Parts: sequence; structure tokens; C-alpha cells
Amino acid sequence: MATDPLNVVSSRSRRDKYRKTSFEQVLRNVLVAEKICQVDRSDVFRIQSPYSSQPTATIQGIAAGNQGTYTPGTWTLTDDTLTVTDEFILGEHIFGHEAAMMHFGVMMDRIDNHNYAIAFAIDKFVLNNLLEDATGAYSTPSGGFSAANTQTILANLSSKVMGYAPAQNGFFLVIETTDVPGFMVQQMASGFSFADSSLRNGFMTSQAGIDIYVVRPGTFVDATIGTTTVTNSGHRVFGVKNIATYAMPRGVQFEEKQVSGKTGFEIVTYGWVGFKLWAPHTALVVDITLV
Repeated sequence: MATDPLNVVSSRSRRDKYRKTSFEQVLRNVLVAEKICQVDRSDVFRIQSPYSSQPTATIQGIAAGNQGTYTPGTWTLTDDTLTVTDEFILGEHIFGHEAAMMHFGVMMDRIDNHNYAIAFAIDKFVLNNLLEDATGAYSTPSGGFSAANTQTILANLSSKVMGYAPAQNGFFLVIETTDVPGFMVQQMASGFSFADSSLRNGFMTSQAGIDIYVVRPGTFVDATIGTTTVTNSGHRVFGVKNIATYAMPRGVQFEEKQVSGKTGFEIVTYGWVGFKLWAPHTALVVDITLV
């Protein structure tokens, strides 16, 4: 039998290279959290807030007796930290006969599936924590993201965050696949070139200056995720990009290990993750309630 250079028996270094390449592709193409948050992969489990209080300038008339006078303000630093308290982990056992008979195919399949499962878990963790920390709030018109409502919703959401300096980072909206039909119908019925693009290419991922990301049903949940209990079923999230941070010290780790009493070996994918929407900007992320 020909030996594939990437089979599960002979070439650990090649498998490690494939794992990292595969996961980098997942990060670029799948992980929403990478596109809307700052990411810290340093070996730091506690990150201090990068923001301080916002000063306010005074405009006053120039009059005799008060030229150049002022009242000193108090500069404060919000004591806000990101502490990594959760880990993600996924392990499977590949038996010897599976490795021998399937060669690279089984390993490539498991590596890809591990990476996508980890990406989904990270997105679910980050997006639900983002919603829990958001202090902006908005309830949609009746019908949620229906074709009749989408333009009104996008305009109302934008009005909540425009005019602030961080808005230059750009806006994001995260919806689930069940919300897509309303957007597509509305986009295809819009005027001229936008409608033509929608009719040719399908769902447009940017509208009204907002980047729209779609995640699978069941991403926003009422559940306990790691150390955090969230109540986000029926909710979506909108806000300004890059004002929240998620930490993944050392990135994603991989192990292969022999197991006593079983042929083959175990493959394990794991890492640590933490999240923080920084205190001065919590109002710039909006918790959307579907009505």
C-alpha cells in the first residue's frame, strides 16, 4: 500500500503544519470575533484597560477679569481588566485500523472539523459575552428583520453610535441565518446598482455603511458558556468595531498522544480565552431584541 506523506502514522511535523494552516484559514474566513474585536495572543492572562476618562473642553467668553481662567478637572482611570478564565478543548481518539486504512483523509477531516468546532465555540463565547456587556439597547419593529423593517433598523442602530470618535473604526451587525431572507428580499428590491448586485450575487454583506456578519442558528442563546451565564436567545448585536478585546494566550494548542490499552492515538485541540468590552465604550455596542 502506498504511504501518503501526510498520513496519521509517519509525519507529525507535516500534520502540525497543516493544522496551523487550516486554522489560520478558519480565522480569516469564518471567525466573526476576529473581525469585530481586537485580539491579544500574548502570554498574558490579565490585561489592563487601555482607556481612561474622556475630558471635556470649555468654551468661554473673553471678558475683563476672567481671561485665561479655568477650573482643573480630575483625570480618572477606569479600573477595568480582562482576565482569562475559560478554556476551550476538544479531543478525539483515532484507532490504529482507522489510521492504517484511511491514511491522510481521516486526519485531514478531523483536523478541519476540530478547527471549525473551535472557531464556532470561540465565536459563541465572544458574541454572547459582547451582548452581556453591552449597555446600548434597541428593540426592532414588530417582525424583526423583515424586508419592511431592515432599512429602518439599520438607520436607527446607526443613530445610536454615530458622532463618537471610535465610530471611525466602522460598524458591525451580527445576525443569524434565519434573519437573512428579510435582508435579501429588501436588497433585491432596492434601487438600481445595489439591487442589481444583490440579484446577481445574493446577500450583500455591507449595507448603509455597516458590515453584516451571519452566524449559524443557536449562536445567541440562554445558557452557561464557560464561567458566564447569558440570556441572549432572540437577540442580535450591533456596534463599533475594535472597542472590545478577546484574549487567546499562545493561540490554539495541539497534542497527539499514545493511549495505553488502545491502538492509535488521541488528538487534542485546546486553548484559553477571555473577553472584555471596555467600560468607557459599553454604550457603543447595542443589544438588539427581536420583536
